[in-house]
Amino acid sequence: MRKMLNTTDEHTNSSFEVRYPASLVGMSAAFASLNTFSSITATLGNVLILLALNKVTSICPPTKLLFRCLAVTDLCVGLITQPLFTVMLLASSNVYEYVEDIRVISSIVLCGVSLLTSTAISVDRLLALSLGLRYRYVVTLRRVRALIICFWFLIGASVGCLFILEIYFFVYAVVVLISLLISAISYANIYFRLCHLLLHAQGHVHQREHLPPNGVVPSALNLARYKKTVSIIAWVQLGLFACYSPICIALISSHFEKFFSKNIIYFFLCLLFLNSSLNPILYCLKIREVKQAVKDTVRQLNCCCELN
Repeated sequence: MRKMLNTTDEHTNSSFEVRYPASLVGMSAAFASLNTFSSITATLGNVLILLALNKVTSICPPTKLLFRCLAVTDLCVGLITQPLFTVMLLASSNVYEYVEDIRVISSIVLCGVSLLTSTAISVDRLLALSLGLRYRYVVTLRRVRALIICFWFLIGASVGCLFILEIYFFVYAVVVLISLLISAISYANIYFRLCHLLLHAQGHVHQREHLPPNGVVPSALNLARYKKTVSIIAWVQLGLFACYSPICIALISSHFEKFFSKNIIYFFLCLLFLNSSLNPILYCLKIREVKQAVKDTVRQLNCCCELN
C-alpha cells in the first residue's frame, strides 16, 4: 500500500521516489509557503460563498445544492488536505509517514468529489440552456441530492481499492481525465450555443431599423452579458485543466515507469489544491447575485467587528 500511497515520498520506495540533497530542502519550504497561502484563501473564499448562498434566492435549488457541495469539499481541502500537505513538506521522517497517508486519502476523496461536482455543474448548466422550461422537471432537488450522495459513496468506497489494486492511481487518473473531458464537451456545447444566440441577437439589433415603429426585437438578449458568460466559460475550463491535468499526467506516466522529480510533483499538487481557491471565483463570484451577496456578507462582518 505504501508504494501506491506515497506519490511524493522520498523516504519509501514509491513510484515517484527521487532522492535529493539537503540543499534542495528550501524548495519544500517554498512550496509549503505557497500551499499555506492557498489554504487560507480556499478557506476564507468558500466560507464566504456558503454564507452568501444562504441569501441568494434567484438560483434554483438543484444548482444551489451543487454549488454548496462544491464549496464544502473545497473548504475541507483548505482546512484538512492543504495543512496536512504543508506539515508533510516540513515534517521529519518519523511524522512524514503517518501524515502522508492521511493527506493522500483526503486528497483522493475531497479533490475527487470536487471535480465530479464541477463536472455535474457543467452538465447542469448545459441542461438549463438546452431544456428550457423542461429543465425544472428533469433536474430536481431530489435527483441532485442522490447524485451528490453517489459521488461521496463512490469516491469514499474507492479508497478501499488502494489495498487491492496495484493500478489504482492509474485508474483514478483516467477517471479524472474523463471527468475533465465531459466538462470540456459540456462547456464547448454551451459556448457554441451562446455564440449562436449572440449572433442571432446581433442580427436582430442590425434589423431594428427595418422594424415598424411599434415593432419589438423578438430576442431581448443582453449582448454584453452573453459575451461575459462566454468568457467565464473559457476561464472555468482553463482553470480545471490547469489544476488537474498535470498531476493526472504524472500518475499515468508513473504507471509506465516514467517518473517526475519530487519537486515537480510538489508543484503539481500545489496546482491541484489551488483549484479549491479558484472555484469560488470562477463558479460563484462571477454570478451577479452571489457576488452581491458576498459583498453584503463582508459588509455585515465588518460591522460586527467594529461593534465588538
